[in-house]
Amino acid sequence: MDLRLVPAAALAWAGAAWWSEATSRWSIGGAIVLIAVGAVLRRRHWIALTLCLVAVVAVSCAWRVARVEASPVSQAAAEHRSGTFDLRVRRDAVVFDRHGREQAVVDVTIRRAQIDGVSVEVDVPATAFVDDAASDLVVGRSFTAVGRLAPADSRQEAAVIDVVRRERARSGGWLWEAADRVRAGVRTAASTLPDGPKALLPALIDGDRTAVTEDMEQDFQRTGLTHLMAVSGTNLTIVLAVVLALIRAAGAGRRITWAAAAFTVVAFIAVARPDPSVLRAAAMGIVGLAALGYGGRGGLRALSVAVLSLVFLDPWLARSAGFVLSVCATGGILLLGPPFTARLTRWMPRWLAIAIAVPFAAQVACTPAIAAISGEVSLVAVAANLVAGPVVAPATVLGLSGGLIAVVSPAGGQIVAWPAGVCAAWIVEVAARGAQLSGASIGWSLPWQALLIAVPIVTGLCWAAFSRPAVAIGLAAGLIISMVRPPSPGWPPDGWIMVACDVGQGDATVLNVVQGTAIVVDAGPDPRLVDECLDRLGVHRVALAVMTHAHADHVDGWSGVRRGRRVDAVVGGPTSAALRQVRAGETFSVGGVRGLVVWPPVDAPVPSADSSGEGSAVNDASVVMRVELDGIVLMLTGDVEPDAQDQILRSGLPVDADVLKMPHHGSARQSEQFLDAVGARVVTVSAGQDNDYGHPAPAALRMLRERGAAAWRTDLDGDIAIVVRDGRLSIVTRR
Repeated sequence: MDLRLVPAAALAWAGAAWWSEATSRWSIGGAIVLIAVGAVLRRRHWIALTLCLVAVVAVSCAWRVARVEASPVSQAAAEHRSGTFDLRVRRDAVVFDRHGREQAVVDVTIRRAQIDGVSVEVDVPATAFVDDAASDLVVGRSFTAVGRLAPADSRQEAAVIDVVRRERARSGGWLWEAADRVRAGVRTAASTLPDGPKALLPALIDGDRTAVTEDMEQDFQRTGLTHLMAVSGTNLTIVLAVVLALIRAAGAGRRITWAAAAFTVVAFIAVARPDPSVLRAAAMGIVGLAALGYGGRGGLRALSVAVLSLVFLDPWLARSAGFVLSVCATGGILLLGPPFTARLTRWMPRWLAIAIAVPFAAQVACTPAIAAISGEVSLVAVAANLVAGPVVAPATVLGLSGGLIAVVSPAGGQIVAWPAGVCAAWIVEVAARGAQLSGASIGWSLPWQALLIAVPIVTGLCWAAFSRPAVAIGLAAGLIISMVRPPSPGWPPDGWIMVACDVGQGDATVLNVVQGTAIVVDAGPDPRLVDECLDRLGVHRVALAVMTHAHADHVDGWSGVRRGRRVDAVVGGPTSAALRQVRAGETFSVGGVRGLVVWPPVDAPVPSADSSGEGSAVNDASVVMRVELDGIVLMLTGDVEPDAQDQILRSGLPVDADVLKMPHHGSARQSEQFLDAVGARVVTVSAGQDNDYGHPAPAALRMLRERGAAAWRTDLDGDIAIVVRDGRLSIVTRR
C-alpha cells in the first residue's frame, strides 16, 4: 500500500488549519522554514517532497490571508464606512425570518468598491445581509448594492455588508443558468411526492435542503444517515459510474470517455453549487472511482492528493467538520473496507459482505470525530446504512433524470421521479424508525481522544469475530437487542445532582440534597408520573418544593410529590397565592445546595392565573433560580419568555451557569442574549412526546446548536440525570 503521500497530506492539513487563522507572516515564515529544511534533506527525496508540498500549502494560505488583509475593503470595514459595491454571488442566498420579516444572508465576492468617491478594483470574499427574500441571488449572478461595511468574523473574508438597497441580480453564465434550471427541475419532479421524499430528493441530488424539517434532520443525524441529506462523494461516484457505463456501452474511445467524465464533474459541481462541501464531495467521489479502478493503493494515493489539493485551494476547509468526516470516512473505506470484505466473504455472498464492510469501515473511522462534534456515538449507523444503502443509487439516478426531464416536461419528470420518491420514502422511514430506538445512540462524556484507544480495540475484536459466523451473528443480535431495549444503568446514577423527570408535557426537576432528600422544582401535569420519578430516585423527603407558576403543566402533579413523603417547605411566585412568595434577591441554602432567586422582581405585578399559551403574563412571572451544588451551577427558568429573560439580564443579577433548564419547554420564544449570557454547555428540555405545541421548537434547538450547547430532551431521552464524578460533568438518561 502506497503511504508515501500520507505524511504530506496530514502535515498540510494540520498546517492549513493553523495558518488559515493566523496572520500571513506566520504562513510565509513556515514556508521558508519548510523549504530550507527540504533543501538540507534533498537527498532524502520523499522527505524533501513532503516538506515542499506542505510549503506550497503555506504559501497558498499566506497569499489568501494577505490578499484579504491588504484589501482597501478590509480597511474601510474597520471604520464601518459605506459605499457602492459590484458583487458576484458565491453561494445561494439563505433566507431567514427576523422580527417577522424575510431577510437573507449571501456569500459574495466584491469585484469593485466605490468608497468616499474612490473606485477600486478588488477580488475579495465577503458576506452580505439583504433585507428581502433574495430569490434572485443564486451562484454565478452579479448585482450592485449600496451598504455599510463591518469587520468580518473570519480571516477568510474582507467584510460584512449590510445592504441598504440593491439592483436585481444580473444573469450569470450559461452553465450557471442551466444548472439553476436543473435544480428547479428536481424540485418540480419531486413536488407531487409526500413531504418526506419531497424534502429528501433535492437534498440528496443537489444539496437543496430548504424543505428539510428539523425533526427529519435530527432523525438522520441520530441514525448516521446525515450524509444522505447533502451532496457527498457517493453522489458523484454513482453519477459518474452511470455516465461512464453508458459511454463505454456506446463504444466511445478513451478521449471521449475522459472528456465526458470531466464534463460530468463540472456539471455536478455547477448543479450542486461550488460550495466547499461540494468541492470536497467531488474530490472524494473521484477518489472513490480511483479506488474502483486501481484498488486500495491507488485510492489512498488519490485521497492524499485530494487532501493536498483541497487545502491548497481552500485552506479553511481544514477546519471544517464536513471535511474531517469526509476524509475519515473515505480513508476508513479504503483501509478497512477491503480486508473486512474479504473476511466476511468467507461465509457470506460478496455483495452482502461489501454492504456490511463499507458502512462499518466508514463508521469506525468517523466515530472519534463524530463524538468530538456531537457528543454522541451512534449504535444504529451501520445497520441504518446497510438497510438504506441499496436504494441510494436508484434514488439518485432516477431523481436526477426526473429533474433533467422536468426542465422540458414537468409531467414527464414527475413520472420518472415517482420511483425515486419510493426509494427516498424508504430512506426517510429507516431514519425515522432508527431514531426512535431507545439505544440508537449513546452520549459520550469522556474526552473524544479516549476513542482513539477504544475504537482500535473494538475494531480488532470485530476483526476476530467476523471470521466466525456464530460469533458475528450473535454480536449483531446482541447489538440489535440493546438498541431496541437498552439495558438500564443503576438508577439513580452515582453522583447525580439534578434530574429532569419525564412527566410528559410539563416540568418537574429534582435536586439532590442528600440521599433520600431532595428539592423539587415544579410537579408536572400528572401526579402518577412525578411520584414514579421520585420513587425511582429514592426520595422520601422534600426539603423544599418550588412551584414556579400556576399553570397546570407545572402544578397539577403536586399530590404526587406529597404522596408518602414529608414536605418541609413550599414556595412559589406571584401567581401562587396560597404559598409563600419569593422574589429576586432572596437566597436559600439546603444542605450543600445554595440558591439565588433572580426573578421575579420585588415590584412585579400579580398576574391572574390563566391558561393562555405564548406571551402569557403568568409565564413571565415564573420563579427563576440560579442554584449551585457540587461546584456545578444550574439555571432553572420556569416558563419565562423573551421579555422576562431580557429584564433578568438588565437586573444585573448573575445568570451564568453550566446547566440550563430550557425556558418554556423549548418554545421558539427565546432571547438569544439570555442564552449567550447563561452560556450553558448542557441544556435539558422538558417536553412530552408528540405534544400539540411543537415543543421543543426547531428554532430553539438551532439556537442551542449555534452556541455549542448539547440539548437533552425528556421526550426522546426520558429522565435526564446531571451527574458529577471526579469533578467532571456527564449526563445519564433513562427511558
